[in-house]
Amino acid sequence: MENEHIIIRRQGVLGRLTLNRPGTLNALTKPMFEAVSQALLDWERDPNIASILIDAVPGRAFCAGGDVRAIYELGKARDPQALEIFATEYRMNAAIARCTKPYISILDGLVMGGGAGISVHGQYRIATENTLFAMPETAIGFFPDVGGSFFLSRCPGMLGLYLGLTGSRIDAADMLYTGLATHYVPQVKIAEIILRFGRGEDPQQVLCEFTSEGSNSTLSRNRTVIDRVFGAGSLEKILIGLTAEQEWGSKTAKLLRRRSPTSLCLVHQQLIEGAKRELESCLEMELAIAEKMLERHDFYEGVRAVLVDKDKSPQWRPAMIEDVEIEQILSFFQN
Repeated sequence: MENEHIIIRRQGVLGRLTLNRPGTLNALTKPMFEAVSQALLDWERDPNIASILIDAVPGRAFCAGGDVRAIYELGKARDPQALEIFATEYRMNAAIARCTKPYISILDGLVMGGGAGISVHGQYRIATENTLFAMPETAIGFFPDVGGSFFLSRCPGMLGLYLGLTGSRIDAADMLYTGLATHYVPQVKIAEIILRFGRGEDPQQVLCEFTSEGSNSTLSRNRTVIDRVFGAGSLEKILIGLTAEQEWGSKTAKLLRRRSPTSLCLVHQQLIEGAKRELESCLEMELAIAEKMLERHDFYEGVRAVLVDKDKSPQWRPAMIEDVEIEQILSFFQN
C-alpha cells in the first residue's frame, strides 16, 4: 500500500520505510499505519527480503508521535474514527513485535509517543547523537500508549514510571541504559550501515562493528534517587519524597503539578498492570483505556492548551492529584 507520507522501496535485500512528513515532525496518520502494516505483511512473505528498516527524511525528528490534532477533532465530533485510529496503530505495533525478520529503526532525531510505537517493538533500535526520546502524554491529558504499558514497565527500576509520569526527554545514552535503544551509531555512519544491510550482511554483526560508546547516562547517575522516590507506592508519596531532594526534587514536583492529575494517577496504575502482561494484552488494555479517555475532559483540554490555542494553561478536572478518586482510575481497567 503506497502512501505519500512514507517512502516504501527495496534496497537490495532490505525493505526500507522512510517517514516523509517533515513539516509535522513526521506525525503518523491512519493511512501511514496501514501502509507500514501492509509492507510488513508483504516483506514477511518475500524470500528476497532479509530485513526491514525504518528511518525518516533528514530533519529534526524521526517521529514526534501520532496526529493528535486529528484525533482531537474527530473525538470532539464523537466520530468513531477517533478510536479506530488508535486500533489501527496498535495493530501495527503488534505486527512490528511479531515480525520474524530483523526490524531496524534509525532513531536520528526526536522520538515521541507514536514514534516509540513504530520503533521500540522491533529487534534493533539505533540511536545517534541527535536522538531525543520522550513519552509526554500526561501533558495533554492522555497516557503513554503504543505499548508503553509494556516497555516502560520493563525499564530498570522505577525509570519507566519516572519517564511516563514526567514526560522527560532523554538522550541516546539514557535510551541505551533503559533498553529503549539497542545500539549507538554516530549519524555520519548511518548511510554505510544501511548500505551493508542492503547487501544482506547480518545486522547484528554490522552493528557490533559500527557501534560506539555514547556519552554517560544521566539516568544511571540519578537511578538511586529515582528508584527511591518513584518507588514510594503512590503519587502522594512520590510528591512528598520529591520535597526532600532539593533542586531536582522541587523542579520535578513542579513539573508533575502541571500535568493532568487524572493522567498521572492512571499512568501509575497502568504500569503496575502492564508489568503483569505481554505486549498484545497491554495493547488491548490500552485500547480500552483510550476509548474511555476520549470521553474525558482532560484529553480535549490538554490538546487545546498545548496544540490548539497553545496557551499552555490547561484547566484540569480535577485540578489536584489529591482530588482524584481511586475508583475513577480503577474504572479505566474494567471492561
